[in-house]
Amino acid sequence: MAKLKKIQKDDLAIYRIPSGLKYSPSGEYLAFQVKRADVEKNEYHSDVWLARDGEAKQVTWSIDASVVAWKDEHTLILRRNTKETKPGTTDLYLLDVRGGEAAPWVTIPFGLGQFEQMDETHYLVTGSIRVDDPDAFRDDEETRKKKAEEKKAEEDYHVVDEVPYWFNGAGYTSGSRDAIFLLTIDGTDKLVAKRLTAPTMDAGGIRIEGHKAYFYGATFKGRRSMYNKVFLYDLDTNKVETVYGKMDHGIGGFFEIGGKLYASASDMKTYGVNQTSDLVRIDEDGLKMMYRPEVSLYSSVIGDTAEGGGGTYCDGKEYLTFATIRDHNAIFRFRPNRGKLVQETIWEEDGMLCSMDVSAEAIAVVYQDWNHVAEVYVMDRDGKNMQRLTNLNDEALEERYIAKPNRVDYTSCGMDMRGWVLLPENYSPKKKYPAILDVHGGPRCVYGETFFHEMQYWVAEGFIVFFTNIKGSDGRGDDFADIRGAYGTTDFQNLMDFTDAVLESYPNIDKKKLCETGGSYGGFMTNWIIGHTDRFCACASQRSISNWISFSYISDIGAEFGPDQCGAKGLFGTANHEQLWDRSPLKYADQVKTPTLFLHSDEDYRCPLPEGMQMMQALVARGIETRLIVFKGENHELSRSGKPKHRLRRLDEITDWFKKHIS
Repeated sequence: MAKLKKIQKDDLAIYRIPSGLKYSPSGEYLAFQVKRADVEKNEYHSDVWLARDGEAKQVTWSIDASVVAWKDEHTLILRRNTKETKPGTTDLYLLDVRGGEAAPWVTIPFGLGQFEQMDETHYLVTGSIRVDDPDAFRDDEETRKKKAEEKKAEEDYHVVDEVPYWFNGAGYTSGSRDAIFLLTIDGTDKLVAKRLTAPTMDAGGIRIEGHKAYFYGATFKGRRSMYNKVFLYDLDTNKVETVYGKMDHGIGGFFEIGGKLYASASDMKTYGVNQTSDLVRIDEDGLKMMYRPEVSLYSSVIGDTAEGGGGTYCDGKEYLTFATIRDHNAIFRFRPNRGKLVQETIWEEDGMLCSMDVSAEAIAVVYQDWNHVAEVYVMDRDGKNMQRLTNLNDEALEERYIAKPNRVDYTSCGMDMRGWVLLPENYSPKKKYPAILDVHGGPRCVYGETFFHEMQYWVAEGFIVFFTNIKGSDGRGDDFADIRGAYGTTDFQNLMDFTDAVLESYPNIDKKKLCETGGSYGGFMTNWIIGHTDRFCACASQRSISNWISFSYISDIGAEFGPDQCGAKGLFGTANHEQLWDRSPLKYADQVKTPTLFLHSDEDYRCPLPEGMQMMQALVARGIETRLIVFKGENHELSRSGKPKHRLRRLDEITDWFKKHIS
């Protein structure tokens, strides 16, 4: 038998990732986009694909575009991803799927977000505005040019007077809002835009029901609220009315069944900001509980070779949504019955789901299991007869050794736990191996039996890789996910118990060559680990948290997330600061002995760069071997969607650091 080839670091740049599934109105066509990397130009391109009668093919070649919506049965609306005609605008194209090239359609006079069609000429969309210039979309070309010149003169300055003043992946956002617009585009392709929301309102979550549309929104000055109201826009009356006006829930995910409005809603009172949203019905007298989930109604399974996307659908009779069950995904179907929403699981498999759309006869999903990179699949409306539609990555994985996840069950802190071990090709119990413990982010995410390029690459480099879902992870309900005020306690012990269980199951792992890494919450845990044990010979801390006090004052989510997760009652006061400091890895830096690599992005506003700088500097002060890599122009999503060269450099840095310290 011919020897299999190893997964290479550079394979990360040849995978093709599908997303954005959208059926045509009749369901005859399924459109989606496929992202591919261009390492030489250090960027990504997106091609539009079309499936019909079980066959998928690429339909755009000369334009970098993504699917927005179907205008009609044979016409796709595409968004051009590069080369704006004018700064701050969005170019839309039309593609006749029966043949021909994508042609320019209209230029939206603002940065476009959500795009939903109400009828042949009316569209409801979200768009970015400035509070101090909310009607800039009406500017003529001369005025737009003048403002662009004024903005350029001020490009060396950021002026902020709101919190959060920046947001990961969006940059500085002080004074910015997402507004709701009505677009009227007539037969001559003339566009008229009308802003429907107040300049200080931040809005989104549009759900179209005929000539009516629901959305959420909240006005604010100074500090953004975590709660919002619900509104209804009626195209026939051209009026916006308030459907739910209390600011006591975070509400979104609207859907309508039998003329009744439903939504996801959380008051965040029992389990804090990470509390699972309930399904409620919005009536005249308020919110009525319809279904209290035991698991999250979305996909929180993580990987580094897949793109997220829509995971819900409603046709007025039933509601379909992704769900996360322990370490994998399912599709739930909800139907009303006797005043409640009754849940039924119509599909459940190991692996992860990333995108979904539904036609009258079929469900289409992007799915990934342990030995395949993401592909498009279709199944019957009842979740049966799942068939693969695309073969985007077969060539990339052809004759490659892919390590199968070997499950390890263990007990920790009285809880039944589960983890996995990836073994190198031709693994021998008689041979000694180095190993890497990989800790996920979130903390409310989960590892599953799904392809993970970084882990497969480390296996190809001769490491055993092991990973688990500790307390704080998703998939097992709010009680299990709740570690508020307990970061670094039960979760840390779970990791140590898992490491012991892996060493017991695989005693040929060299205990002197144990490495560890993690990002985001996993970065926090890496920083915590090095201050509480020296059992690892080297660690790599990625996009981490080291000081909950500084994090709470500078992260885009810090003001709410920091105190909430540390069990503090707020940002101020000695008692609150003590609770934040007690959970901070930096407090225990005087105990660190482990050589540690830090990786951060300079535009990461979720776990900002100073979090890594503080911990790194503390290690330098103690004479501990360390190194900090700062990725310019990247944000919190570096490992998943950073520029191709930067993602490859990240893998190089971590792998070289570990190899250095096991040799």
